Amino acid sequence: MTGGRTLSGKAALVIGGAGGIGAASAKLFAEAGAKVAITHRPGKEPAERAAPLAGALAGEGHIAIPADVADTQTLIAARAEIERAFGRLDILVNSAGFTKPIPHGDLEALDDDFIDRMFAVNWRGQFAAIRTFAPMLKASGDGLIVNISSIAALNGAGSNIAYGAAKAGIDVMGKSLARALAPQVRVMTVSPGVVSTGFVPGRGAEFNEKAAASTPLKRVATAEDVAEAVLACATQLSYSTGATIIVDGGRSL
Repeated sequence: MTGGRTLSGKAALVIGGAGGIGAASAKLFAEAGAKVAITHRPGKEPAERAAPLAGALAGEGHIAIPADVADTQTLIAARAEIERAFGRLDILVNSAGFTKPIPHGDLEALDDDFIDRMFAVNWRGQFAAIRTFAPMLKASGDGLIVNISSIAALNGAGSNIAYGAAKAGIDVMGKSLARALAPQVRVMTVSPGVVSTGFVPGRGAEFNEKAAASTPLKRVATAEDVAEAVLACATQLSYSTGATIIVDGGRSL
């Protein structure tokens, strides 16, 4: 790789690798020479969608495996599969998550069950993944965790209040674990603004156009924009840990 480190001989796990940012990150890791595992939700249909994504990655030996971050036992099963397939793990990307637009002033719509689910998937699940794979990452001696956050953690905006709060928790977790897991493992956070992936239900071209107009760089991010920052954490920023990289075109200014 020109200007950066090759990932040849490395193994990467992209949790949520069948989604927009996850899939783009997996593609760049494979092109950089890593063996890549992507996760998908358990079930026949998600498996059928994810398998071709893994098969289309550059190089050989990539796999797609089921895991639900809200169910730790599935993460433990995924760890066993990665140990069998790769025998090591050097990079973990936490890109799984979900959200739903709820007006911030509609307090009743943000009910207890929804809040609990938001935190189970968008915070607890990320921590559970790190807890599960930390021994393999430590054994690497040059481990890296990249958590996908959001500028909603910084500005209090975003699809709903619980989502922003969960992402703020991701930011704090990243700093805490950067201290706790050093020096064997670095922990980085990538914080996108609006991304054209369809992640937020109901937000289409009209929303993106309005968001682009209010963004200094006059466009919303692509999944590839965010994936480039994820890759940089592995190939360029070898002396950085506990840091947050904002990828929002200046929207948070």
